Amino acid sequence: MSSVFHRFARLVRHRWAELHLRRALPAATLAELEQLIAHSELGHTGQVRICVEAGLPFSYIWRDATPRQRALSLFGKLRVWDTEHNNGALIYLLLADHAIEIVADRALDRTMSAEQWQTLLSDMQSAFQSGHFSVGLVTALERVSRHLQHHFPRRSEPGHGQDEDHLPDAPVGQQHLPRRNS
Repeated sequence: MSSVFHRFARLVRHRWAELHLRRALPAATLAELEQLIAHSELGHTGQVRICVEAGLPFSYIWRDATPRQRALSLFGKLRVWDTEHNNGALIYLLLADHAIEIVADRALDRTMSAEQWQTLLSDMQSAFQSGHFSVGLVTALERVSRHLQHHFPRRSEPGHGQDEDHLPDAPVGQQHLPRRNS
């Protein structure tokens, strides 16, 4: 019975978080993040995706999945793993659990130490705890982008066949991220 109660309480918390998502990340912030991703990818061969969800889908809650499991699943579903140089990164934020996950592909992960990843996560957590979701995401994106530019610089002009930007730049969050102004 305790397990069912835990799942029900988590479900309520995750659905409740959906009411606060637009306030945490308004349309202007999503548009800014999309532009920053597009601009950053002009300077490196990596792919960066940002995914923000208010709450987990019911199936994840029912099986008591962790935010890390969701992030890993989205890393695959969003094809972040499918970069020519194995240097994609997913920045994942789950509001209901106050969870931040960064999933980096093999080559990118090898270029950063565990301490560097932890510092990035800690800085994001500090910004989010202060209610500055935009600042936390922008700062994380800028740091990951600088790192990618240093280790995986673009060797040709975009649009000339080599190292093309092939993933969408817009932040994702399925139905939880409306694209209209409100």
